[in-house]
Amino acid sequence: MNREEIGVKQFRLPIFEALGGRWMLLTAGTLAQKGHNSMTVSWGGLGVLWDKPIAVVVVRPTRYTYRFMEQAESFTLSAFGPEYRDALMLCGTKSGRDMDKLKAAGLTPIPSSRIPAPGIAQAELILECRKIYSDDVRPERFLSPDIQGHYPKKDYHRFYLGEILAIQGTPAYRS
Repeated sequence: MNREEIGVKQFRLPIFEALGGRWMLLTAGTLAQKGHNSMTVSWGGLGVLWDKPIAVVVVRPTRYTYRFMEQAESFTLSAFGPEYRDALMLCGTKSGRDMDKLKAAGLTPIPSSRIPAPGIAQAELILECRKIYSDDVRPERFLSPDIQGHYPKKDYHRFYLGEILAIQGTPAYRS
Protein backbone atom coordinates (compact mmCIF):
# COMPACT_ATOMS: atom_id res chain seq x y z
CA MET A 1 0.00 0.00 0.00
CA ASN A 2 1.33 3.43 -0.91
CA ARG A 3 0.99 5.54 2.27
CA GLU A 4 2.56 8.89 3.09
CA GLU A 5 3.11 10.78 6.33
CA ILE A 6 0.15 13.03 7.16
CA GLY A 7 0.29 15.82 9.74
CA VAL A 8 -2.45 15.96 12.36
CA LYS A 9 -3.77 19.26 10.97
CA GLN A 10 -4.00 17.79 7.45
CA PHE A 11 -5.60 14.51 8.57
CA ARG A 12 -9.15 13.82 7.41
CA LEU A 13 -11.21 10.82 8.52
CA PRO A 14 -14.98 10.33 8.57
CA ILE A 15 -14.84 8.67 12.01
CA PHE A 16 -18.38 7.28 12.07
CA GLU A 17 -17.77 5.54 8.77
CA ALA A 18 -14.27 4.34 9.68
CA LEU A 19 -15.20 2.78 13.03
CA GLY A 20 -18.91 2.16 12.96
CA GLY A 21 -19.22 1.32 9.28
CA ARG A 22 -15.95 -0.06 7.94
CA TRP A 23 -14.22 -1.01 11.23
CA MET A 24 -10.52 -0.72 12.06
CA LEU A 25 -7.85 -3.12 13.24
CA LEU A 26 -6.28 -2.54 16.66
CA THR A 27 -2.77 -4.03 17.05
CA ALA A 28 -0.73 -4.07 20.26
CA GLY A 29 2.61 -5.61 21.20
CA THR A 30 5.80 -5.92 19.15
CA LEU A 31 6.85 -7.68 15.96
CA ALA A 32 8.63 -10.42 17.92
CA GLN A 33 7.17 -13.90 17.37
CA LYS A 34 3.82 -14.11 19.22
CA GLY A 35 4.63 -10.64 20.53
CA HIS A 36 1.53 -8.94 19.14
CA ASN A 37 -2.14 -9.45 18.51
CA SER A 38 -4.79 -7.67 16.49
CA MET A 39 -8.54 -7.38 16.85
CA THR A 40 -11.23 -5.64 14.86
CA VAL A 41 -12.74 -2.60 16.57
CA SER A 42 -15.93 -0.75 15.77
CA TRP A 43 -16.15 1.33 18.97
CA GLY A 44 -13.81 4.16 19.86
CA GLY A 45 -13.07 7.71 18.95
CA LEU A 46 -10.60 10.36 17.88
CA GLY A 47 -10.23 13.84 19.30
CA VAL A 48 -8.14 16.21 21.35
CA LEU A 49 -7.51 15.83 25.08
CA TRP A 50 -4.82 17.40 27.25
CA ASP A 51 -3.69 19.36 24.16
CA LYS A 52 -2.84 16.10 22.37
CA PRO A 53 -4.38 14.32 19.38
CA ILE A 54 -5.99 11.24 20.92
CA ALA A 55 -7.33 7.85 19.82
CA VAL A 56 -9.70 6.08 22.20
CA VAL A 57 -10.12 2.31 22.04
CA VAL A 58 -11.97 -0.12 24.29
CA VAL A 59 -11.03 -3.74 24.93
CA ARG A 60 -12.84 -6.31 27.06
CA PRO A 61 -10.62 -8.21 29.54
CA THR A 62 -11.80 -11.47 27.97
CA ARG A 63 -10.14 -10.62 24.64
CA TYR A 64 -6.66 -11.99 23.91
CA THR A 65 -5.59 -8.51 22.76
CA TYR A 66 -6.27 -7.19 26.29
CA ARG A 67 -3.08 -8.88 27.54
CA PHE A 68 -1.06 -7.13 24.85
CA MET A 69 -2.70 -3.77 25.54
CA GLU A 70 -1.86 -4.11 29.23
CA GLN A 71 1.79 -5.02 28.60
CA ALA A 72 2.51 -2.74 25.64
CA GLU A 73 3.34 0.94 25.64
CA SER A 74 1.76 1.53 22.25
CA PHE A 75 -0.84 0.41 19.74
CA THR A 76 -1.82 1.05 16.14
CA LEU A 77 -5.17 1.53 14.47
CA SER A 78 -5.32 0.51 10.82
CA ALA A 79 -8.08 1.24 8.31
CA PHE A 80 -8.69 -0.74 5.13
CA GLY A 81 -10.65 -0.57 1.92
CA PRO A 82 -13.95 -2.45 1.63
CA GLU A 83 -12.19 -5.41 -0.05
CA TYR A 84 -10.77 -6.31 3.39
CA ARG A 85 -14.17 -6.68 5.08
CA ASP A 86 -13.85 -10.49 5.30
CA ALA A 87 -10.33 -10.19 6.75
CA LEU A 88 -11.60 -7.79 9.42
CA MET A 89 -14.54 -10.09 10.15
CA LEU A 90 -12.10 -12.96 10.74
CA CYS A 91 -9.92 -10.78 13.00
CA GLY A 92 -12.99 -9.80 15.00
CA THR A 93 -14.43 -13.29 15.47
CA LYS A 94 -11.37 -15.54 15.86
CA SER A 95 -8.89 -15.49 18.74
CA GLY A 96 -5.16 -15.07 18.41
CA ARG A 97 -4.89 -17.60 21.24
CA ASP A 98 -5.92 -20.31 18.80
CA MET A 99 -4.43 -19.24 15.47
CA ASP A 100 -2.33 -16.73 13.58
CA LYS A 101 -5.35 -14.78 12.46
CA LEU A 102 -3.40 -12.10 10.58
CA LYS A 103 -1.86 -14.80 8.41
CA ALA A 104 -5.26 -16.47 7.97
CA ALA A 105 -6.74 -13.10 6.98
CA GLY A 106 -3.97 -12.42 4.46
CA LEU A 107 -2.64 -9.45 6.45
CA THR A 108 1.04 -8.67 7.09
CA PRO A 109 2.38 -6.91 10.20
CA ILE A 110 5.10 -4.31 9.49
CA PRO A 111 7.30 -2.06 11.65
CA SER A 112 5.83 1.28 12.63
CA SER A 113 7.80 4.49 12.22
CA ARG A 114 7.67 5.76 15.83
CA ILE A 115 6.43 3.00 18.15
CA PRO A 116 7.06 -0.70 18.87
CA ALA A 117 3.52 -1.83 17.93
CA PRO A 118 3.31 -2.98 14.30
CA GLY A 119 1.08 -1.58 11.59
CA ILE A 120 -0.45 -3.63 8.78
CA ALA A 121 1.04 -3.54 5.26
CA GLN A 122 -2.33 -3.67 3.46
CA ALA A 123 -3.83 -0.75 5.43
CA GLU A 124 -4.83 2.50 3.74
CA LEU A 125 -4.28 4.29 7.04
CA ILE A 126 -2.16 3.60 10.13
CA LEU A 127 -2.38 5.64 13.33
CA GLU A 128 0.59 5.09 15.68
CA CYS A 129 -0.39 5.71 19.29
CA ARG A 130 1.47 5.84 22.61
CA LYS A 131 -0.72 4.83 25.55
CA ILE A 132 -1.19 7.70 27.99
CA TYR A 133 -4.21 6.66 30.09
CA SER A 134 -6.50 3.74 30.84
CA ASP A 135 -9.55 3.23 32.99
CA ASP A 136 -12.30 0.66 33.42
CA VAL A 137 -15.94 1.10 32.50
CA ARG A 138 -17.86 1.29 35.77
CA PRO A 139 -21.51 0.26 35.42
CA GLU A 140 -22.57 2.35 38.40
CA ARG A 141 -21.66 5.40 36.29
CA PHE A 142 -24.01 4.54 33.39
CA LEU A 143 -26.45 7.40 32.88
CA SER A 144 -28.47 5.65 30.20
CA PRO A 145 -30.05 2.29 31.14
CA ASP A 146 -29.67 0.82 27.64
CA ILE A 147 -25.86 0.72 27.96
CA GLN A 148 -26.01 -2.20 30.40
CA GLY A 149 -27.49 -4.32 27.60
CA HIS A 150 -24.05 -4.39 25.94
CA TYR A 151 -22.68 -6.32 28.95
CA PRO A 152 -24.77 -9.45 29.57
CA LYS A 153 -21.62 -11.21 30.86
CA LYS A 154 -20.54 -8.22 32.99
CA ASP A 155 -17.24 -8.14 31.05
CA TYR A 156 -16.84 -4.38 31.09
CA HIS A 157 -14.38 -2.75 28.72
CA ARG A 158 -11.17 -0.97 29.61
CA PHE A 159 -10.69 2.38 27.88
CA TYR A 160 -7.26 3.18 26.49
CA LEU A 161 -6.28 6.65 25.38
CA GLY A 162 -3.36 6.89 23.03
CA GLU A 163 -1.55 10.01 21.91
CA ILE A 164 -1.36 9.87 18.12
CA LEU A 165 2.36 10.21 17.34
CA ALA A 166 2.31 9.46 13.61
CA ILE A 167 -0.22 9.09 10.81
CA GLN A 168 0.47 7.35 7.51
CA GLY A 169 -2.24 7.20 4.91
CA THR A 170 -3.16 7.33 1.29
CA PRO A 171 -3.96 10.77 -0.20
CA ALA A 172 -7.65 10.15 0.53
CA TYR A 173 -6.89 10.80 4.24
CA ARG A 174 -5.28 14.22 3.60
CA SER A 175 -7.41 17.34 3.62
